Amino acid sequence: MTTVQEKKIDLVSNSVVRYIVRAMLACLFLTLGTAVAVMIGDKVDHYAEGLGKIVYAFMFSWSLVMIIYMNAELGTSNMMYMTTGVYQKIIRPGRALQILFLCIVFNLIGGIIAGYVASLTSVFSNLPADHFLFTAVSGKLEKEPLQIFIEAIFANIVVNTAVLCTLRMKDDAGKVIAMIFIIFIFAFLGFEHVIANFSSFSLAFFASGGHLAAMTVGSVSTNLILALLGNFVGGGLVIGLGYAWLNRTKSMYKD
Repeated sequence: MTTVQEKKIDLVSNSVVRYIVRAMLACLFLTLGTAVAVMIGDKVDHYAEGLGKIVYAFMFSWSLVMIIYMNAELGTSNMMYMTTGVYQKIIRPGRALQILFLCIVFNLIGGIIAGYVASLTSVFSNLPADHFLFTAVSGKLEKEPLQIFIEAIFANIVVNTAVLCTLRMKDDAGKVIAMIFIIFIFAFLGFEHVIANFSSFSLAFFASGGHLAAMTVGSVSTNLILALLGNFVGGGLVIGLGYAWLNRTKSMYKD
């Protein structure tokens, strides 16, 4: 039986351009999910302050549904797949790092392009300074470094739990429901997901005309670097390596 890791290795080896496009598509779907989530969240907050975040988290969760069903390449789930592949000796560490790096770089490029193009639409023109998008992104950029790192660990534990659930379930309705309510956890709690931040930061930057006060080179770099490292710990080590080790046993108790 061909593993997920083997399919990814085969795609990169035989058609790297197609892998790159799939990586860019992941951030297109994340940008679309972020866009509708912040817009609805902002409108709900105007009618019932505080409820906007609940609606935002619910709508954002559909991003992963699109990514999974459209077979896009998400860097944070590949942290799990590549780490597991190395542990199971399916792929060499150097090759795993190459694939992961390729995925994350083109997630970033896809996020920047999608964020820019989305900012040109009518819904993102002349947004007020207190719009949900800007306050949410500013809040992320004002967090303490340790807080970003810890939240990133939890974020990718949640994301990869959702991804693994889709592999275990056969019913499409069950998969969608599971993904929505699991991703809701990290989205509502505001945890840090580096690839999602590619999309939200890009969208906020272009929609604000580059004038978001909290968005500096230092604050963005600190967030993305620490979120990347924390995401790897959560998705790559805790879930990926952790479950690879748990299942390397003679016991019948396997996932």
